[in-house]
Amino acid sequence: MMVSAPIRSGQQIYAEQRDLTILATVGAGAEVISDGSIHIYGALRGRALAGARDNEKARIFCREFHAELVAIAGHYKVMEDIPADLRGKAVQVWLDNGQIHIAALA
Repeated sequence: MMVSAPIRSGQQIYAEQRDLTILATVGAGAEVISDGSIHIYGALRGRALAGARDNEKARIFCREFHAELVAIAGHYKVMEDIPADLRGKAVQVWLDNGQIHIAALA
């Protein structure tokens, strides 16, 4: 599923049984959910939940990381638990052995 418009505060987008690609910004207070992976080609300021139906192989990719919350297959990490050196960077988020990992993209 592809969305080209910005996702504004209070909006929720759900991509059932597929990946979600967003070509704009996800604003603070907005929520994007996908049963597959999530690709954001703008800033992520809201919440992104990938692998909503227990897909532990789902990932989240974004160009500018300021997320309030990220989740993969029900495993969550909130802004306070995200290393400050990753904020504002292009990152990927994945799940490994029940732990959320976040790394800068090269």
